[in-house]
Amino acid sequence: MIRARVIGSGAFLPETVLTNDDLAKKVDTSDAWIRERTGIRQRHIVKKGEKTSDLALAASRAALSDAGIDAGEIDLVIVATTTPDETFPSVATMVQARLGMSRGAAFDVQAVCSGFIYGLSVADNMIRGGQAQTVLLVGAESMSRLMDWTDRSTCVLFGDGAGAIVLQAYDGQGDNSDQGVLNTRLFSDGRLHDFLYTDGGPSSTQTTGHLRMAGREVFKHAVNNISAAIVASVEASGLTIGDIDWFVPHQANQRILDGTARKLGIDPEKVISTVAEHGNTSAASVPLALVQAVRDGRIRRGDLIVMEAMGGGFTWAAGLLRW
Repeated sequence: MIRARVIGSGAFLPETVLTNDDLAKKVDTSDAWIRERTGIRQRHIVKKGEKTSDLALAASRAALSDAGIDAGEIDLVIVATTTPDETFPSVATMVQARLGMSRGAAFDVQAVCSGFIYGLSVADNMIRGGQAQTVLLVGAESMSRLMDWTDRSTCVLFGDGAGAIVLQAYDGQGDNSDQGVLNTRLFSDGRLHDFLYTDGGPSSTQTTGHLRMAGREVFKHAVNNISAAIVASVEASGLTIGDIDWFVPHQANQRILDGTARKLGIDPEKVISTVAEHGNTSAASVPLALVQAVRDGRIRRGDLIVMEAMGGGFTWAAGLLRW
């Protein structure tokens, strides 16, 4: 069986750091209030003139360097983002051009916070189907551009950044001992739109709008939906929760991470959390957490990893891979 194996990874965070104390000077909040409710202590923010494509490009270059290949070997670029530089063209084509690629294809995937795992599913299926040999998958966001900085219930949560992986085809045995992507499970329910959305868009207001969220509803659905997606992914490969070495969740809120772990009986030591340093970086949060755990030596070759996320729409997803 053809598998999509990760051969390289990379990440990038903007230089500007916005702490909770910095936010307290702008909006009625405090470091203690934010930490207690979210676990976040700081987030990285793009500076004036810095774009999502800049973040995606830096993460891509780091991933290609880690993989030991050049851009000419990439067949497909997929960027998961909800904050593109422009309505069109895609961020992926901008990355393609700036990498100096003159072949292949490039496009964006928009599933908000679930975008990276949706993109992983697309990349995996393109490789399995023989339409690509090597794929660059990026999650990149400038969520600060969507913030209403007078709304303390949302502006304290989000940050900017990018993470990337390079996937390449190889011949596996077709069982759960293979390296690479073992499966992905994708879900959505458009009826839940009003719990997490932006109040603008090209065809409605001709603006980007601001992010709006019903926090309690998001929390409730996040724990239940993410838990179900994890179980579906793990069971599809004939495994159990106890077989998984690492859980790499979307970094939305530490309380959501803790609630999901309790619901499934996951050892908290197996949950990769970067939410304190990065905040919620939407489609970038899973690859950012993944890269950090790889770099600090926690995730090693052969480890079983479950990645999961939930975003506006609602969308939610899980992916199982062996590193």
